[in-house]
Amino acid sequence: MIFVRDKGRLCNNILQYGHLYAWGREHGRSTMSMRFAYKYRYFRICHTRYHNFLTYVFAKYAAKWHLLPVADFGIDAPNDPERQQQLLLTHRHIVAEGWYARFYDLFLKYKSEILGLFQFDSFVREEPDRLLATLPPTGLRLGLHIRRGDYRTWHGGRYYYTDEQYIGIVRQFLQLHQDLEVQLIVCGNDPELDEQAFRRAFPQTRIVFPKGTPGEDLYLLSRCDRLIGAPSTFTLVAAMYHDLPLYWIEDPSAAPTDAAFGRFDQLFQQIK
Repeated sequence: MIFVRDKGRLCNNILQYGHLYAWGREHGRSTMSMRFAYKYRYFRICHTRYHNFLTYVFAKYAAKWHLLPVADFGIDAPNDPERQQQLLLTHRHIVAEGWYARFYDLFLKYKSEILGLFQFDSFVREEPDRLLATLPPTGLRLGLHIRRGDYRTWHGGRYYYTDEQYIGIVRQFLQLHQDLEVQLIVCGNDPELDEQAFRRAFPQTRIVFPKGTPGEDLYLLSRCDRLIGAPSTFTLVAAMYHDLPLYWIEDPSAAPTDAAFGRFDQLFQQIK
């Protein structure tokens, strides 16, 4: 058994586990996500075998007391990735951790299985589905993810954008699609988001601010037609579910042309 351990946020955990799950499938090894055994319990994987708190505690303390070896794919790992893979092959039971466990080809090979494990539970879908039912069935549904919080300092604040910058991006997108009725769904992690600024900027656009749990927001974004946001794994994973076109705002002064929207299979290989 490979016990997958990480300390990142929700969608970091999904991607990290997906890579190690795919590696395990290719090599005939079972995997268990320590994160989804007790936290972020929004998905089918949380109800599968071994995904419970007791297994999490066992793996955590077995590694801490050096009863289980650890394959470390972290940025400060003492050994190269090939050495870590050899550890995974050598030990029947082992903990694997670190953001740099990357097996892109295997991830794509087993992507449908990974998506199956991370299908949303019914209780996660209920409120977003009620909201979606209130929106017109035609037109284009644009999901905007506003990521602030830790982005104030991450990469020197490179992707920390103001409301005005997000509004500017949406305005340019709407200009590209003047022939369509666009519905704007705004999700994010900033409680001080100026909703009225968006409503003033787009008085003719139907705008909703769901304020759901991370699981509900992820599901809601996955049900949009297009996604826009600062580079993050949250929009990336949302796009993965239905292969949605995704525009990452690298330069808030640049216009989001249709050609600038990417797809998961390419974008997930650009995550640092």
